[in-house]
Amino acid sequence: MQFSYKARDKSGSMQRGKVEANDAKSAAQALMQRGLIPVDVAPSKGKASESKGSKANASVWQQLKAIAEPNVELDQLIIFCRQMYSLTNAGIPILRAIEGLADTTQNKRLERALRDVHSQLERGRTLSSGMSQHPKVFSRLIVSIVHVGENTGQLEESFEQLALYLEKEQDTRKRIKAATRYPTFVMIALVVALFVLNIFVIPTFANMFSRFNVELPWATRALLGTSEFFVAYWPLMLLAMVGAFFAIRAYVNSASGRLLWDRWKLRMPIIGSILERSILSRFARSFSVMLSAGVPLTQALSLVAEAVDNAYMESKILDIRRTIERGENLSRAARQSKLFTPLVLQMIVVGEETGRSDTLLKEVADYYERETDYDLKTLTARIEPVMIGFVAILVLILALGIFTPMWDMMNAYQGR
Repeated sequence: MQFSYKARDKSGSMQRGKVEANDAKSAAQALMQRGLIPVDVAPSKGKASESKGSKANASVWQQLKAIAEPNVELDQLIIFCRQMYSLTNAGIPILRAIEGLADTTQNKRLERALRDVHSQLERGRTLSSGMSQHPKVFSRLIVSIVHVGENTGQLEESFEQLALYLEKEQDTRKRIKAATRYPTFVMIALVVALFVLNIFVIPTFANMFSRFNVELPWATRALLGTSEFFVAYWPLMLLAMVGAFFAIRAYVNSASGRLLWDRWKLRMPIIGSILERSILSRFARSFSVMLSAGVPLTQALSLVAEAVDNAYMESKILDIRRTIERGENLSRAARQSKLFTPLVLQMIVVGEETGRSDTLLKEVADYYERETDYDLKTLTARIEPVMIGFVAILVLILALGIFTPMWDMMNAYQGR
């Protein structure tokens, strides 16, 4: 961008001219490097429309780049918090630390966010306010803990708390994914097997049975009817499945749909109790981190409601916050919500009486994490009998439908 300037040289005489720079501050610095003292620096009028067009094009290009950039994964945030803890604990200035991390990170979205945070720090803004401008990278929980660390002079401890919390969160997510991987693959294999059998295998037996003109058993008639439906309408079935997937996804993304889905997840057989323990663990740990960082109680509840990542639990936690704002204490508000188990309620009561709520909630989180870990380890053993029973029923129907008429035809052929 081109700037027109007025500046005085060492002898005091006025100089006029133009200089290329990214902004007015950079233009003034360029003039001082030449030995000139800037008096007035303004964008060149001849390039005003051009600069506006270039800014608009640059803005569109930046938006397209932002869409194409990969999301910031949890492990990258953990590394960022660990590095910030080490740098701040070593006494490295924040500006230098942010600039160094922006130069070394491999994630483009995180790099762009850190460079913007660095530029905002140079303009005098705080670290937390700069991070709050990038909600897709830094959640409100992270921003709030960093804000408390800035105000209390314990920024390095805030980053250490965040690193520990995010590591626990990552471990829980990995264990849940590992436990649900097996039943997911089994269900996908069963769906594919149903399509293959009904479209390619059963029609072969149907042609064979049609030559004998004999009365077929009910299992065989059911299989042949199902196969005819699959052969005739499988393209529509695929379209219906894809349409249903996107329709359900759109409904779940809505406020009412997400509330209903998250409430139903907690009541699912076998895995509902595991999800509930996992959410209670996340609630206790994030609430403990908030309280130990010095976040006010009502603000901590608002942040924890977002951290649990469950709309039903979020609404209940926000109800607790509103009850506290009306003058009730935390233990009574938690008991009225009917959301927590007796263990959590007991720990909240003891924490209020002793002033150690953060420590006791951390113990609750550890307890529920151990319970969740054990349930996840035994989840496969509990799901396997259900899967085996379902597969056995399918095999039994196929055996009765295909082999029973074959035995009848063999007996008729032998004259029995």
